[in-house]
Amino acid sequence: MTIFPEERDLPEGRHQLLKEFVMTALQDESKPAKPRRKLLRAGVLAPVLGLAAAAAVALPLMFGGTPAFAVAKNPDGTITITINEAKDPKALESDLKRMGYNIVVDFLPKGKKCATRPRGENWLSKEEAPLAVFPPTVETALGGRGFQIDPQKIKPGQTGVLEFAVDDDPKPGDVVAAIWARVSNGPVAPCDLVDGNSPLGDY
Repeated sequence: MTIFPEERDLPEGRHQLLKEFVMTALQDESKPAKPRRKLLRAGVLAPVLGLAAAAAVALPLMFGGTPAFAVAKNPDGTITITINEAKDPKALESDLKRMGYNIVVDFLPKGKKCATRPRGENWLSKEEAPLAVFPPTVETALGGRGFQIDPQKIKPGQTGVLEFAVDDDPKPGDVVAAIWARVSNGPVAPCDLVDGNSPLGDY
């Protein structure tokens, strides 16, 4: 049996306060519990926001399913490009331009090549402007299927060009067969696809 203290054992005013507290507790128990929002501390929130910003860059086509491509900025200033589907190279080009990189992107399917060869007259050598980074300085995503380039090699007034030899009906991980990455000092002709092999060697 529980023995409660008599009123005279409580200091003046405490009995009424205790009574109000008990009544409030009983009322709270009769209400369904509301889920509490868990607030992130500042030290936790900053990394979370950082990851969200990184995801926005790395997965530009995340909405609607698997992204056709991914672009990830690396700490050393390079970027890693992963091609998951052989479609819409101009969307990739637009994303690179929005990131501040003057880079032209073209996909060359099997049995196709650019009608204009060469596409310009003032190409820098790979030694002068090594746009492609090989071997990669960072671990590439998706089992090493990404390509790393260094946009810092493209100076004001220059244009980077990326040509990807792609497969329209690839096996998993085999979307891109090869990449040609160079920097031009002058104008670059558009890649109008015509029938023919698509060599990605030097020119």
